[in-house]
Amino acid sequence: MATLVKCISQSGSILCHAIDSTDMVSEAERIHQTSATVTAALGRLLTAASLMSVGLKTAENSITLRLQGDGPAGLLLSVTDGLGNVRADVENPVVEIPLNKMGKLDVAGAVGRQGTLSVVKDLGLKDPYVGQVPIVSGEIAEDITQYFAVSEQIPTVCALGVLVNPDLSVKAAGGFLIQLLPGALEEEISRLEHNVANIPAVTRMLEAGASAEQICRQALDGFAPQILETAHPEYRCTCSRQRVERTLISIGRDDLRQMMEEEERIEVNCHFCGKKYHFTKEDLQGLLEQAEKRR
Repeated sequence: MATLVKCISQSGSILCHAIDSTDMVSEAERIHQTSATVTAALGRLLTAASLMSVGLKTAENSITLRLQGDGPAGLLLSVTDGLGNVRADVENPVVEIPLNKMGKLDVAGAVGRQGTLSVVKDLGLKDPYVGQVPIVSGEIAEDITQYFAVSEQIPTVCALGVLVNPDLSVKAAGGFLIQLLPGALEEEISRLEHNVANIPAVTRMLEAGASAEQICRQALDGFAPQILETAHPEYRCTCSRQRVERTLISIGRDDLRQMMEEEERIEVNCHFCGKKYHFTKEDLQGLLEQAEKRR
């Protein structure tokens, strides 16, 4: 079970969110049948999305992270709701490239070092908020940090990690997000910098049995952190036959007629969970009649 923890320093000047996202990343790997490097990349992105959900006001709010680099993985996408539940997709799920110079999975090589990270926040308003920054490393955590610095002007530290077993299953995945709030003192900033410089890698802590709460407490060592909230998000797709029907209706009457003429039945696949929806000519005729009524 994934665990997402939100805590704050006793002074109220530093927020820390930490997550053990192993189960969610495992589900993404199962659905998309990703190679090891793509599992690490997509796992980092969906972990970041879930961490960022803590700032949303309601369960219906959402954040979409869209990472479009020039690497062979192509477009990576992750969506979270206000509870931290995520779904994700990747353009090319299998990418086979050598390990990087540190002997680790080359996430930046798969993602690419040129491109953009887009963040779309649907807060239930008339128009969503859209922020976009250039990719700075392709390692994803650094790109998330850059987004907060440039688009939201919030000093942020982001750490993400995914450890993949030789059989391509996920051994550990998680991350943390630390943000300075207005009023943070210089000595607090110095102490935090020391903590961040000395904290072990996320996957090393998880592999050793650390919980999300323990990661928070280690990141905010010396700040008497107080736990504000603990949640158990999951990989959750929101697709349904009704949603697919609305999408088909929206493509227009001419395209629906063409489908009816060319195919005995059509299949629509959900990119987030792989579920297949089938529609016969009679089904399409009913959707066409609904489209006609909307004229």
